[in-house]
Amino acid sequence: MRKTITIAIDGFSSCGKSTLAKALAKELSYIFIDTGAMYRGVALYCMRKGFLSHDVLNTPQIIASLKNIELHFELNEDTGKPELYLNGVNEESNIRKLDVSQCVSPVATIKEVRKKLVSAQRKMGDKGGVVMDGRDIGTVVFPKAELKIFVTADKLIRTERRWKELHAKGDQATRDEIMVNLLERDQIDSTREESPLRQADDAIVLDNSDLDQLEQLEIALGWVNERL
Repeated sequence: MRKTITIAIDGFSSCGKSTLAKALAKELSYIFIDTGAMYRGVALYCMRKGFLSHDVLNTPQIIASLKNIELHFELNEDTGKPELYLNGVNEESNIRKLDVSQCVSPVATIKEVRKKLVSAQRKMGDKGGVVMDGRDIGTVVFPKAELKIFVTADKLIRTERRWKELHAKGDQATRDEIMVNLLERDQIDSTREESPLRQADDAIVLDNSDLDQLEQLEIALGWVNERL
């Protein structure tokens, strides 16, 4: 059998983690797991229940509601990409909206939320052959991953990429709104008490500010081949 490894990709918001992870998984015939989508799914559920908004974080109710949240991925046969299902309903498009982006980092600071999702993530990837991206994959979820990549990019470039992505989906968020959101999420993710965003000691930094998608994929594949 061909050897497989676990690939952990961490980094800041809108720096291209998922784009790289999806491309690697496709190239290697690995399973791609978007952990950020899972946190967005929890945030969306809590927003709809009134437990969470840009100004409200009802932690006790969020914790109590976790038993009612079931998340899983299904492959979209048309696009070939995995999509998030929340309690049996495809919510992939809804979890990507700016209002969810504005609420996901606070809910991700809650210890009980992280415990539930980290446990699920480990089960998904415990046999290797996975590419998983998020904020704490190389430090908490898979600290023994054979390849850890920490992705970063200039904040102006990240803002522009996110603006183009949202506008392609019909979201009219401004660049200023998007940059404020990105920087707020960076601050919350990096300073939270539970599993903060940080570069693992043995992670390789990939600054893709001046790289296109193919160039960053080729660099990452070179690192994969070294591990294999």
